[in-house]
Amino acid sequence: MDLYIVDTPLFTWVILPLLIFFARIMDQSIGTMRLIFVSRGMKFLAPFLGFFEVIIWLLAVGQIMQHLDNWLCYIAYGAGFAMGNYIGITIEERLSLGTSIIRLILPSPSPELIHMLQEQNFGLTLLDAEGSKGSVKVIFSIVRRKEIRNFIDTVNTFNPGAFYTIEDVRTVNEGIFRATASKSLFGSVGARLMKSK
Repeated sequence: MDLYIVDTPLFTWVILPLLIFFARIMDQSIGTMRLIFVSRGMKFLAPFLGFFEVIIWLLAVGQIMQHLDNWLCYIAYGAGFAMGNYIGITIEERLSLGTSIIRLILPSPSPELIHMLQEQNFGLTLLDAEGSKGSVKVIFSIVRRKEIRNFIDTVNTFNPGAFYTIEDVRTVNEGIFRATASKSLFGSVGARLMKSK
């Protein structure tokens, strides 16, 4: 750059480190989301994000290579990397993409809980099983990640202390899913039972 400002201490010690910091936040946020999308099998979205991730990274690294004597650039690079990871995970959590499987193990029958989950249109698979301390009821449910909190809140209301595990599911074929309420100008539309095709 031939601009006068590039040769000033203000640019070297303030503006340049800030540019590197924000560039690193952007590329690492995109990179974190890309890795999450790869793990979920989103093979078209992940490469698209990867393109922008690498371009931004090259710009940031290029500036560091031109200013190897500027220690603030190194700090800005590392801080942007750390903040980018945090922001990328936060964005992905807000998006709540994908589905999860919830395994719920009840040491005693809980018909009220099962009835309430079915009333809320969660698809359930019930099994009788043997635990380390006797007979248990095992409930499997495939739930959209946006609905996990509703499911767990219902479990805690009717059977606090119940043992459960939650894992992400890469692919789902068929099944019953609770519809998420969609927003409109006139309020939210009520939930309805959906079947994926």
